[in-house]
Amino acid sequence: MAVKASGFIGKSAISVHLDFSSFPVKFSCLKQFSVSSPKPLVVLSVALSSPARTVESPPVGYRKNVGICLVSPCRKIFTASKIHIPDTWQMPQGGADEGEDLRNAAFRELREETGVTSAEFIAEIPNWLTYDFPREVKDKLNRKWRTSYKGQAQKWFLFKFTGKEEEINLLGDGTAKPEFKVWSWMLPEQVIEHAVYFKRPVYEHVIKQFNPYFVDEEKDSMNSSKD
Repeated sequence: MAVKASGFIGKSAISVHLDFSSFPVKFSCLKQFSVSSPKPLVVLSVALSSPARTVESPPVGYRKNVGICLVSPCRKIFTASKIHIPDTWQMPQGGADEGEDLRNAAFRELREETGVTSAEFIAEIPNWLTYDFPREVKDKLNRKWRTSYKGQAQKWFLFKFTGKEEEINLLGDGTAKPEFKVWSWMLPEQVIEHAVYFKRPVYEHVIKQFNPYFVDEEKDSMNSSKD
């Protein structure tokens, strides 16, 4: 596993890129596609936990939130570790303001947390996904936010990263306090494996829903040779 440091060391944050590419797992690349074209489904070999809860609108008592699945051209997903919670990896996410367009909120959160502006919208999950905070997390966050949320209701968006890695900056765009200290492009199974336990059902659902937008290189190559 290679480690690449970037950014700067100061009073804000340290940006470090962890390279998980040496893991002995074969994965394919993200196809250049349009949302309207049909996509073959690639089944992920992941042991699923209890299914995530899906709802048409955020339930009372849940914080409205957007999640961002940012995918590289080679089908790896941007994942980062929180500054104050060691070994806790997640995809970017954040609260949506009242009346804010949710897709715009996702772009904003992506920019604030990662500095990324070179991203192309691909798809979104139509329903909201919810998860409950464990008691210790709920108490801590509600003290911080001065709220009484039970958990979060999330609308998830898939974006394709179209820039260069030098653009990724965990100090963000300077408009919000940094959230992360290290980041990596992870394989979908690794994203689920490294997620905190109470978010894992949502992550499994997100990966499964966005999976049709991934292509198995060998099958795609075989199909092309038959045409």
